Amino acid sequence: MAIPIAVLDCDLLLYGRGHRTLDRFKLEDVTDEYLVSTYGFPRQFIYYLVDLLGASLSRPTQRSRAISPETQILAALGFYTSGSFQTRMGDAIGISQASMSRCVANVTEALVERAPQFIRFPEDEATVQSLKDDFYGLAGMPGVLGVVDCTHVAIKAPNAEDLSYVNRKGLHSLNCLMVCDARGVLLSAETHWPGSLPDCTVLQQAALTSQFETELHKDGWLLGDSSFFLRTWLMTPLHIPETPAEYRYNMAHSATHNVIERTFRTIRSRFRCLDGSKGTLQYSPEKSSHIILACCVLHNISLEHGLDVWSSPAAGHMEQPDEEYEQMESMDSEACRIRQELLLTHFS
Repeated sequence: MAIPIAVLDCDLLLYGRGHRTLDRFKLEDVTDEYLVSTYGFPRQFIYYLVDLLGASLSRPTQRSRAISPETQILAALGFYTSGSFQTRMGDAIGISQASMSRCVANVTEALVERAPQFIRFPEDEATVQSLKDDFYGLAGMPGVLGVVDCTHVAIKAPNAEDLSYVNRKGLHSLNCLMVCDARGVLLSAETHWPGSLPDCTVLQQAALTSQFETELHKDGWLLGDSSFFLRTWLMTPLHIPETPAEYRYNMAHSATHNVIERTFRTIRSRFRCLDGSKGTLQYSPEKSSHIILACCVLHNISLEHGLDVWSSPAAGHMEQPDEEYEQMESMDSEACRIRQELLLTHFS
């Protein structure tokens, strides 16, 4: 036994675990069931990502040159969907834990670069009308271009500006502002806001507000909950409904807005690195924000590929801070007029 052990030790010292096993793992050698259970996605989806990201992941850098795009993508998917840099994950594809971390960084950067391609509002008239029709089919709410809400993702305490990331639960987090369509496809995702900011402040400062106030769709609106101010382009529920029309409006609003809550649950269930069950994201706020955005891009790509079954709530999750706010009723008379007209025209 002494000779084989000595040979094995020399082999490890000379080549390292990654070099010895890197070329042994081939996608075609394993089943779809294995790929889904280990990396969260089937073979054809992974092949698509290799085609999409391959050029970016093949950049001739001294560190990553030896690791193929396919291997980098598997490493990143393994982390996104499990939330762990477990040694067995690296063993499965033949790379070290340190290499796993570099692969996640490379794939995350490549996905973030492509976020504008996959996360965007439709612009052509036919697609916009289809968007409204899909929402109307849910609960009879007309003119809806998307539903908006915020969700918190736990991160480690940053070295600087520590208090700005402490949310109302006393946990460090990023407050992420997202908009989705009736199928849960993300139309906007801003993942960088500090956890101490309330939802209404995030929206007030967000690029989304600038978009809707200067560029987008004057003939429709987003739906937001009572943590936001009523605006001409953002319909919120009535604080104290009194008439049958107001009750019907609030019920339709709630049923439609629920889509984004289901979308948040689906993203957390699919990408366990975000759900808090494996602990917080162990990165700076900037890198954590990029990981969240990368998962959002993958979420949209997965829907594009038909992987769109609504997930049940994740077993573990980041608790959402209880928002302590008074009803955000707008002083914008035009916004109030638009909501009143909506009540009279569609819910009376």
